[in-house]
Amino acid sequence: MQTRAPYPSRANEGFQTVFAFLAPAAQSSRGGGSVTLQSLEAQRGLLPYALAFFAVSLPIYVWAGSFATNSVWMTATFAVFAINWGAFYFALDWLRSEASADVARRLRVQVLCGLLWSATCAQIAAFADGAGPVREALLMIAVAGAVACFFFTAPVLPALLIVGPAAAAGPLIALFRHSESRPEAALAWGAVALTMALCLILNRLLRGQFAMAAEREAMIADRAASLERAEKLARSKSDIVSTLSHEIRNGLTGVTHVLAAAVGQGGRAAPSREQLSAALDAANDLVSVLNATLDSETAEAGRLSLEREPFDPVRLTRDLVLLNRPHAAVKGVELVFHVDPALERSHRGAVVADVSRARQVLSNLIGNAVKYTLRGRIEARIELRDGDRIAIAVADTGPGLSVDELEQAFEPFRRIERTGAGIPGAGLGLSLARRLATLMDGALIAQSALGVGTCFTLELPWTPDAEVETGDTTDAAVVAPGSAAARPLRVLVAEDDALNAAMLRAILEQLGHQVVHAHNGKRALELARLADFDLLMLDGRMPHMDGPQTTAAVRALDGPVAGAPIIAVIGGDADEARECLDAGADTVLRKPVTVAGVARAVADAAARVRPDANGARSAA
Repeated sequence: MQTRAPYPSRANEGFQTVFAFLAPAAQSSRGGGSVTLQSLEAQRGLLPYALAFFAVSLPIYVWAGSFATNSVWMTATFAVFAINWGAFYFALDWLRSEASADVARRLRVQVLCGLLWSATCAQIAAFADGAGPVREALLMIAVAGAVACFFFTAPVLPALLIVGPAAAAGPLIALFRHSESRPEAALAWGAVALTMALCLILNRLLRGQFAMAAEREAMIADRAASLERAEKLARSKSDIVSTLSHEIRNGLTGVTHVLAAAVGQGGRAAPSREQLSAALDAANDLVSVLNATLDSETAEAGRLSLEREPFDPVRLTRDLVLLNRPHAAVKGVELVFHVDPALERSHRGAVVADVSRARQVLSNLIGNAVKYTLRGRIEARIELRDGDRIAIAVADTGPGLSVDELEQAFEPFRRIERTGAGIPGAGLGLSLARRLATLMDGALIAQSALGVGTCFTLELPWTPDAEVETGDTTDAAVVAPGSAAARPLRVLVAEDDALNAAMLRAILEQLGHQVVHAHNGKRALELARLADFDLLMLDGRMPHMDGPQTTAAVRALDGPVAGAPIIAVIGGDADEARECLDAGADTVLRKPVTVAGVARAVADAAARVRPDANGARSAA
C-alpha cells in the first residue's frame, strides 16, 4: 500500500497545475455561446450514460470479485460505488441550479466528479492486486473502467487531461508491478494510449463544432439586436413624423392666417396685436418642438456633445424664474424662488457641467410648471445635499400625476391626455431633460400626487473649490459699458441661407453693430482680404467653401483680420462644431439663433480672442 500512495497525490498535484492554467480561460468564457460552456453541457449529457455504464459493469465486477479472499475490502468497494452514485446525483441536481452559471466553478465540480471515478478505478486496482487467481481479470476490468472515464470526459479538455490519466494510473501500475502480468500490462497500455489519442481527436472535432455553434449564436444575437434597433428606429421615426406633422400643421396654419391678414390677402383686415402675439407664440412653440426633437434624436444616437465649465446654479435659476414670472402672473399663479442660506453666504463652489444644457433642463421644468398649473403656486428651491450635490426642485400645485402617468411622462413622444389636452408639445421635454441630466453626471427625480401637484428635482454635481468667472451665465457682458462688445463692431456674416442671414443681420443691428453679408465662404474670404472686420460669423456648411475651410483661410491671411474673433454658426452637430473649432473658430453658436444667444456668443468671442499690435491672434 505504501508503494501506491504517491500516485494519487501526484495525480492531485497534476490536476491542480492544469486547472490553474485552464480555469482563467473558462472564467472568461461567459454566456451560453462559449465553447467551454457547450463542452460542459455535452459532458453533462453523458453523465446519465456514465452511471448506466458503471451500473451494467457492476455485476461483472461482483462476479469476478466473489472469487477474492478479502470480503471486507470487497464490501468497501461496493460502498465506494454507492458514494460515487450519490455524489453524481447531487452534482446533476446542482447543475440545474443558478450556482452552476459560473463556468469556472462548474468546470471544477465536473472534474472533481470525474476524479471520484478515477479514485474508484484506483481502488479496484488496489483490491485486484491482492485478489489471487482473478487478479488479472479484475485489473483488466479496472482498465476498462479507465477507458470509459476517457470517453465520458472527452468533451471537456481539462477533464480529459486530468481524469483519464488519473483513472488509468492505478490499473497500469498494478499490472506492471508483476512480471507475470507484463503481457496484459502491454495490452492495457496500448489500449489506454489508443483511447487517449482517439479522445483527443474527438475533443478537437467537438470543440470545432462548439466554436461554430457559438459563432452562429453570436450571429443570431447580433441579428436580433440589429432588428430590435431597426424596429426602435422605425418606431422613433414614426413618432417623430406623427408628432411633427400634428404640431407643425396646427402651428403653421395659425401663423399663415396671421401673415395672410398682414399682407391683405382675401380682403382681410390687418391682424390685431393679440393675433400677432398668438402667431409668435405658435412659432416659438414650433421652434421648441423642433429643437427638442433634434436634441432627442442626437442624444439617442450618442452624438450629443456637452461642455463642462463651472457656473453659478443660483444665478441661473433666479434668471429663469424672473423670465417666467410674467407668464405665471398672467395666469394668476405665484412663482417664487428660495435659496439655501448656506449657498447665499458662500462665495466659492460651483456646478461643473454644461451651462446651456442645464439652462435647457431647468427652463423646461419651470416652463412646464407654468404651463400646466392653472391656479395656486409654483416654487423653485435650490439647496446643497451631502456636500457634493446641488438639488434644484421645481414644485407646483398643478393637477398632479398618478404613478403610471409619471412613468409615461418620461417616455419619448408620450403625452398625458388628461393634462395635456389643448397644450402644444412633442412629449419630449421630460425624456430629454432626464437624458441631459444623466449625461451631466446628475439625475432628474420626479414626485407627484393626483390633485396635489408635482415636484421635479434636478441634481447636479457640486464642486466646492470651483470658481465661476464673472458674467459668463448672463448677457450683461454684452451691454455693459466698456466691455469688448459694448462698442459697435464691424461684423462679417457668411451665410448661404437668406432667412438665416436676415435674422442674424436683424439681431446684430439690434445690438448696435454694422453688418456685411457674404453669400458663401469664398466671397467672405474675398471681403476679409479687402476690409478689416472686428468679428466674423461663419456658417458651418456653405457652398464653395464651408465654415472650417473659410476659418482656416482667414487665419492664414496677413493683417489684423487674421486675429479677429470668429463665431461658427452651426446646426448643432458635434462633429461640425469640432471641425470649426479645430480650424480656428473661437466659439460656436447653434441654430436657431436668438438675441440672447447671439449677444452671448459675441461677448464670449470678443473676450477670448483679441488682435495684438502685430495683428496676430492671442488670448485675451
